[in-house]
Amino acid sequence: MPWRALPGETTDPYRVWLSEIMLQQTTVTAVIPYYERFVSRFPTVEALAAAPLDDVLSAWAGLGYYARARNLHACARQVADIGGFPTDLEALRALPGIGVYTASAIGSIAFGLPTVPVDGNVERVTARLFAIEAPLPAAKPAIRAAADRLGSDPDAQARPSDFTQALFDLGATICTPTNPGCGICPWMDGCAGRRNGIAASLPRKAPKKARPVRYGVHFWLIDRDGHVLLRQRPPSGLLGGMTELPGTPWRETVWTTGEAMEYAPASANWRPAGQVRHGFTHFELIIDLFSGSTERLPDAAMIVALDALGAAALPSVMRKCIRAARASQ
Repeated sequence: MPWRALPGETTDPYRVWLSEIMLQQTTVTAVIPYYERFVSRFPTVEALAAAPLDDVLSAWAGLGYYARARNLHACARQVADIGGFPTDLEALRALPGIGVYTASAIGSIAFGLPTVPVDGNVERVTARLFAIEAPLPAAKPAIRAAADRLGSDPDAQARPSDFTQALFDLGATICTPTNPGCGICPWMDGCAGRRNGIAASLPRKAPKKARPVRYGVHFWLIDRDGHVLLRQRPPSGLLGGMTELPGTPWRETVWTTGEAMEYAPASANWRPAGQVRHGFTHFELIIDLFSGSTERLPDAAMIVALDALGAAALPSVMRKCIRAARASQ
C-alpha cells in the first residue's frame, strides 16, 4: 500500500491521515489510484492547505462522501497553521473530519501511540476471536472493549504501529468476511469463534432497512460552440460545493414534466435523454434527464467546454448523468 512506510523509513503522518480519510466508506483497490494522483498533486499537508478548495474537490471527484474533501482541506489548513500534526489523541480528534477511529489510526500508525483503531477488519477479527454474538451495531461496545484487551498485550504495546497494521492485514487477507482462512491464521488456537464453529457467521448484523427513493430532474444544455451549462451546489449539505447539471431539488415524489420545466435553466428544445439511478448511503436516487441545445448559454453562469469536463469537480452521480446525456445525442 503506497501510504505505508517501508522498513527503515519514517512514517509520514500526512500520508497516514490522507489514506485513512480516503478509505472511509471506500475499498483499498478503489482508493490507491486516487491516493497516488492526490499525493502527486498535493505532496505535503502544506501544499494541500495552500490549494483552492475547488482544486481539492476536483481531485476528490469520484470518491464520494464529499464532506470528507471539505474537511480534509480545512484540516490541512489547521495543521499547516500549527506547524504539523499533533501527536496526542485528544488534539487529533479536535481537527476537522477526524473522529475517534481516525485519531486512533493516525496516533497508532504514525506516532506509535498504544491505541487500537477499530475499523471493519478489526471489528471482524475481534468478534470472531472473542465469539461476540450480539449483532452490530449493538455489539460495538463489546468489540471496543475486546480490541482494548488485544492492545494491552505487552508485544502490542511495544510496537503499536506494527500491531495495528498487522491487525488490519489479518482481517483483510485471512479473517475475511466470507470463507475465512482459519487453517493459516496465527490466532487459530485461541479463537473462540473457530472453536465454537461460528467464526464465519460473525460479526452478526441487524437486518438492513430498505432505502427510501428520491427523485430529481437535471438538464444537459449545450451551445453551438460545444460548451455545457453547469452550476455549483451549496457549500454545505450532501455533495456540498460540488459541480452539477442544473436541475430540480431531490424529493420523495416523482416530478411531472411540467413541474420539472419550471427549473429548466433556459428556453430550449428540451427532449428526454434517459434516466440515471444512483445509490447514496441513506437513499436511492432516480434522475430523469432532459437534453437541449441553444445558440448561447445564459450569462453569468458556469460554462465549461466539453473537453474540460474531466477536470470539473463533478460527483459520480453527475458523471453518470453526463454520460447518459451525451449518449442520447
